[in-house]
Amino acid sequence: MAEGGLDLRVRQRGPIPLEAELACAPGEILALVGPSGSGKSSLLRCIAGLLTPREGRIVCGGETWLDTARGTDVPTPRRRIGLVFQSYALFPHLTALENVIEGLGHRSAGERRERALGLLRLVHLAGLEDRRPRQLSGGQQQRVAVARALARDPHALLLDEPFSAVDRSTRERLYGELAELRRDLRMPTILVTHDLDEATMLADRLCILSHGATLQTGTPLEVLQRPVSVAVARLVGLKNIFEGQVVAHDRSAGTTRLRWQGRDLAIALQEGFPPGSPVAWAIPAAGVLLLGPDAGARGPRDTAVACTIAALTTLGDQVRVALRVPGSGPASLFTAVPRHLAARYGLAEGRPLTLRLRGESIRLLPPDAGGQGPNVA
Repeated sequence: MAEGGLDLRVRQRGPIPLEAELACAPGEILALVGPSGSGKSSLLRCIAGLLTPREGRIVCGGETWLDTARGTDVPTPRRRIGLVFQSYALFPHLTALENVIEGLGHRSAGERRERALGLLRLVHLAGLEDRRPRQLSGGQQQRVAVARALARDPHALLLDEPFSAVDRSTRERLYGELAELRRDLRMPTILVTHDLDEATMLADRLCILSHGATLQTGTPLEVLQRPVSVAVARLVGLKNIFEGQVVAHDRSAGTTRLRWQGRDLAIALQEGFPPGSPVAWAIPAAGVLLLGPDAGARGPRDTAVACTIAALTTLGDQVRVALRVPGSGPASLFTAVPRHLAARYGLAEGRPLTLRLRGESIRLLPPDAGGQGPNVA
């Protein structure tokens, strides 16, 4: 763990199952991502001291906040935490300035007002100091909540779904403001969100959670392009997940041959899976390209595959294309194309065409242990 960072390891079987480990460096934003019930808010409560796990250790800024083996459990008021709730939790009878001053009890009375005014300027609320929460928009209330959290001079900033209560245009503006604000932050920041796009946009690293367990932690690019399991692949939205078998590895060519539905696919070398072993494999929609009817593979690790359009779904300016490959049973491959290109090329259900699977994009995974089958629409 980097000096001044946050390090957490917690475990319990129930009533809320937890098997989690994470670390966040000073100045870093770590996003906890997962569906409802995955344990995101429970881990945030553990850090804040609002939930004590059966086993665990939490260290932040060189201070041990929790060590169940030694009987250490620092109460919430003594943990230097800045916490922004989904509902903001502002005092309705206090002005914006007074709400921020409430977080400055550790400072002398003489410096509280000036410090609070400075924090309101930092979050772009100069001139609105005397307004009460009901006189502020949702975005402005969120800024007050952030200023109050920072007023504690926290060793860690915890953001619990902080953008979910505002409209989309306000949310996007707040994204930009958080990106600006983080330049002045020197503490670890934990962002809880169920929105993968939001996490990818704002965070330095993602921590994927399911049923209280951390499944994978890494940069957004690492997690999205190199999931470590079928469970992670599904949680980050990959729909093209199938079963196959490793045929052989060729180090000189830098390729692995993967057998799928009676055809061999050339993919980037992945020697962690021995020849003959069953595997799952995943490919993002961007790795499934539509070609003309007579086009062949265009790269050394690409495979041309004949298919039929099974379904078209228009979503805004994109058309989602489900493709049926002979021999693949009920499973479909999915890709997406701009709406104007779908019209130009006359895409229609039942039309045969050729697709290109980009071997560089295919990721091998351990066989699925979840029992959900290889491909989930």
